[in-house]
Amino acid sequence: MGVRTMVKDVWQKLAGVEAATGTAVGERKTTMLPSIFTPYNQAGRTGQSALPKPTPANLRKFAETPVVRRAINVVKDKIASMDWQIRVRRGYDAASVADASARLNALRLCLEEPNASDSFRVLWEQVLEDLLVGGFGAVEMEATGDALRPFHLWAVDGATIQIDSKWDGDPAKPRYAQATGQLGREGLVPLLDDELMYVRLNPRTHTPFGLGRLEVAFETVNQFLSANRYAGRLASNSVVQYALWLNEATPEQHDRLIRWWQDEIEGTGRVPLLSCEQKPEVLRFAGGTDADLRLAWQEMLIRLIANAFEIPPMLLGLQEGLNRSTAGELADEAFQSAIVPVAKLLAEHITRDIFAKKLGWREFEFCFNDLESRDETEELQIQTALLHAGVLTVDEVRQMRGLAPLTTGEAQ
Repeated sequence: MGVRTMVKDVWQKLAGVEAATGTAVGERKTTMLPSIFTPYNQAGRTGQSALPKPTPANLRKFAETPVVRRAINVVKDKIASMDWQIRVRRGYDAASVADASARLNALRLCLEEPNASDSFRVLWEQVLEDLLVGGFGAVEMEATGDALRPFHLWAVDGATIQIDSKWDGDPAKPRYAQATGQLGREGLVPLLDDELMYVRLNPRTHTPFGLGRLEVAFETVNQFLSANRYAGRLASNSVVQYALWLNEATPEQHDRLIRWWQDEIEGTGRVPLLSCEQKPEVLRFAGGTDADLRLAWQEMLIRLIANAFEIPPMLLGLQEGLNRSTAGELADEAFQSAIVPVAKLLAEHITRDIFAKKLGWREFEFCFNDLESRDETEELQIQTALLHAGVLTVDEVRQMRGLAPLTTGEAQ
């Protein structure tokens, strides 16, 4: 008897279980979401294993405030307006791919006009909005059977998507469900794995949902709105910061002065005239300066919001201590830290979910042309140097720039 057999026997006696000797090769043995670490109810509704996404209403309400809207638009508008292309993936030879040109044109047409009402930018702006706000970007994918337009896409409210945590990878079983808010069977719309693209930002092991950047900044945004609201009331004079002290005034004189001030002076712009034995004294409760507005505290909160969205505070209006060189460095850092990861995540999902999973066309991939270099002159110099050194061909350079390869006559 070997050591391994002895350890197995001891383990079976202690745990009271048998080793999984009959498990099929390649099957998963671990639990996707152990209940001890999962902050959500795995059972979901009766007979279901779907988990709801929390607090979508508060997140979207905060997304409509000026500072957060600016942070979202910095990332969303840049990605949605990027130039993009569809090309043959690495590892495949373009010459050996059947009908490569026709299928590339069909894929581009479907992405440019994903449905009857949306364009490429309109569709993916909705998805990027949900992705940054709550970490849930969802797109419904439906095949058409038409070779010229093989699929249709529709943006879906990611907050209404529930995920089956016990899905075992069977493509015939629903993995997602949309809660429509209706009663009965129409309350949940089941969706297969190849019918819904579900994009998660900051994926984690203890939950099937992603973590949006606004979720990270939620508490900070709440504090900023409270501080901004207080400063607004203070600046508009709705919060009184001083009082009048009348020395040795009788209650009758005190009430008479209040009525006279409210009836004849307050809101009229008249100059008040007082005649009394002792001059009234003004008691101030604050300094009467801009420090009462807590501007430094609001500035620090804006910096925290910028950190949560992984962009420099410069892009949210804080430009103290900046010059041309530092501003350029911060802009490059924002592009690499806030825009490039989200753009690559979106491109990978389009390639995997639409091209490979929905259509079975694994020979093609989607990519953004502006991710490699933000400086057009620098990119041109690199491509020219590689072309002269023989590392790249003219057709490869044209493919990098989203252009079709040259014909035989043009090449000559």
